[in-house]
Amino acid sequence: MEKRVVITGLGAITPIGKNVEEFWEGIKTNKCGIAPITEFNTEKFKVKLAGEVKNYNPEEYFDKRSCKRLDKFSQFAIIASKEAMKDSGITPENTDMNRVGVVISSGIGGLTTIEKENEHYIEKGPDRVSPMYIPMSICNMAAGNVAIELGTKGESISVVTACAGGTHSIGEAYRMIKNGYEDAILAGGTEASITPTGIAGFTNIKALTQATDANRASIPFDKERSGFVMGEGAGILVLEELEHAKARKTKIYAEIVGYGATSDAYHITSPAPDGEGAARAMKRALKENNIKPEEITYINAHGTSTHLNDAGETSAIKLAFGEASKKVMISSTKGNTGHLLGAAGGVEAIVCVKAIQDKFVPPTINYKVPDEECDLDIVPNKGRNVEVKYAMSNSLGFGGHNSSIIFCSFENDIGIK
Repeated sequence: MEKRVVITGLGAITPIGKNVEEFWEGIKTNKCGIAPITEFNTEKFKVKLAGEVKNYNPEEYFDKRSCKRLDKFSQFAIIASKEAMKDSGITPENTDMNRVGVVISSGIGGLTTIEKENEHYIEKGPDRVSPMYIPMSICNMAAGNVAIELGTKGESISVVTACAGGTHSIGEAYRMIKNGYEDAILAGGTEASITPTGIAGFTNIKALTQATDANRASIPFDKERSGFVMGEGAGILVLEELEHAKARKTKIYAEIVGYGATSDAYHITSPAPDGEGAARAMKRALKENNIKPEEITYINAHGTSTHLNDAGETSAIKLAFGEASKKVMISSTKGNTGHLLGAAGGVEAIVCVKAIQDKFVPPTINYKVPDEECDLDIVPNKGRNVEVKYAMSNSLGFGGHNSSIIFCSFENDIGIK
């Protein structure tokens, strides 16, 4: 018998808040976390802006030894996971930790460490490369370090599907619990790629905007959009089997009721024409529990502020939703945070869960110039107080990876049909 899966814990560290409460307040108040890059000197760079975690000091969270042995992407994952775990109330006293897993994505992994150790190699030779280079930089270490920190002994894996990874992680964790393999899983994504080569690489494939006005840089669905803004941080959710959560008498934020994943099989960086791959992911998510398109109140779009993504995703929603696409509310919160790559799906899943909880649909901020190719209801600039029964989150990644997940209100237990 398939299990039901609910959300019982949330954790986040983002450009607009270093915990869930601060982050969600920033979303509700149209806070923009995009600002001039402070991590390195941008004098030689065409791109000057990013969504950095503001005033981040690792020594506020870790001892000096851990600060040196954990790349920032692992630090972010641990910080968000500890918040989510505390929020859930899961402890070794009320849960078998052998049945608690970790599924955390990162698109790039420890890029800060990779750059630093490459400099050591070039300047001082191979013998001066740190023995911690590999353990600090590989993508799976976010999940591994979280499991070590929290003592979770179930499956611990890392999903690497570029910018779709956070949503894939939540979806795959959902399937694990649904099929009885785990009782609870920390799932989401983490990223810390605001580095010289990270910015240079994305700049040179024409993905990043070169805008200098922070309020007109990440402008999803706006006709003047010119590329995405790099963000950093982590978003982690605790997924839990329903009866296990009930037995603990814990709060339940929402239920997961659909997950779809597809491949474009088209191009390494460009989406399939008309968004047909993304549309199939949304249709799969809807089909899982026979949810009708018109039942979806809100879609948190991938909405990166690139021309191809925003136009393609608009087409994809029309393909998947038909006439219902004209009524569903859609927004991208990347105007607030920038694009967190492998962490985006985790952070944006939290947006969906909080939208359901607070009965509030967040806006697409910094929007000015309508685009005839993006002609759906993108909730421009002002959020709406409205009951959200079903919310969908989309994430799309380089390589043609598409993922879509659906959350529903647990109020009056309306989930599985």
